[in-house]
Amino acid sequence: MSARRTVVTRYATPATGGPEDPKANPVTTRETLPAARRVVIKIGSSSLTTPTGLNTEAIDALVDVVADLRSRGTQVVLVSSGAIAAGFPQLGLTRRPKDTATQQAAASVGQGSLMAHYSQSFARHATTVGQVLLTAEELMRRGQYINAHRSLARLLTMDVMPIVNENDAVATREIRFGDNDRLAALTANLVKADLLVLLSDVDALYTGHPSLPDSRRIATVSSDEDLAGVDVRTPGSAGVGTGGMVTKVDAAGIAATTGIPTLLTSAPNAAAAFAGEDVGTWFEVAGRRRSARAAWLGLTAEVRGRLTIDDGAVAGAIDRGRSLLAAGITDVSGQFTAGDVVEIADQDGRVRARGLVQYSASQVPRMLGRSTAVLKEELGAGYDGVVVHADDWVRLAPSHAAYS
Repeated sequence: MSARRTVVTRYATPATGGPEDPKANPVTTRETLPAARRVVIKIGSSSLTTPTGLNTEAIDALVDVVADLRSRGTQVVLVSSGAIAAGFPQLGLTRRPKDTATQQAAASVGQGSLMAHYSQSFARHATTVGQVLLTAEELMRRGQYINAHRSLARLLTMDVMPIVNENDAVATREIRFGDNDRLAALTANLVKADLLVLLSDVDALYTGHPSLPDSRRIATVSSDEDLAGVDVRTPGSAGVGTGGMVTKVDAAGIAATTGIPTLLTSAPNAAAAFAGEDVGTWFEVAGRRRSARAAWLGLTAEVRGRLTIDDGAVAGAIDRGRSLLAAGITDVSGQFTAGDVVEIADQDGRVRARGLVQYSASQVPRMLGRSTAVLKEELGAGYDGVVVHADDWVRLAPSHAAYS
């Protein structure tokens, strides 16, 4: 019996830059924004709630903008925060609780109120809404990633308005460290959106705090150099959100590397933004559209181990898009089985790629540094294959955890 399990693949090698969506993105600039066929809109808690509960007027205003987009033929997925904040008043709380259990309780109570008002507001436009609760952890598993993709795609084809939120009622680490900005970026890739729009209580990204007289709006971000010296560490407003500008910039970076531009602006500017007006901050794309499978592997897949490779393997596999052989591997760590996702790092410890390994963690150490011929002679025919096939990995950008 063979010592390895075959990993079936169906997408192009990273040497070609990865598979692209067959339909080119019609949105390439702020001016072409109205041409978007599918948009993911994320709105934060501070834009939807007040100290006494939901800001129903703000929700209605957002719904009117979304309804107008839909009337033009644009498909919209709304990623909405606000469940935890919406639960505050009903639990007698005045601000976001610090302990996880109370956050979960607030989310459980508030999610119902949030969806109820969305349903009522969209009903004014004869639109049915559908709730989709996700977590980043769920998107790390291939099967659940596919299920989420199918669910959202089906809702859109049925002309239902999907409203996505993080599943805060059961999430733990995600509540403390996650944010809906990142979830929105992953959702945009999941549904192959043409555009990601992040609506906040701040109208754009500034060189400093917006209240400072010398701060200026950054109209366009086309590279990391445009963010040099910019402080994005300011936390969310009013103690109701988890994010800040740093999470929005990170989300825009994730979207950019997958061929999706991002517009960051305030909720009151939403209508002007969708008219193509010069509002907010526009993040240009830094990569090409990829398949859902490549996106999962490069962005969200759960990594179970690491393979360290020598300079020759970096040049041959990473730089030229070839399969990774045992001869180029110098070290292995983690607990993985054949078919799991592993990181591929160079001698300096920089993670250069992620891929589906074809051998287990117990098998690879016996293969390190050996040629295919030696492996076949000493360990048998089951060990003479590639460790990570060229069709089964994606290259990672050197400066951030997304793929190039």
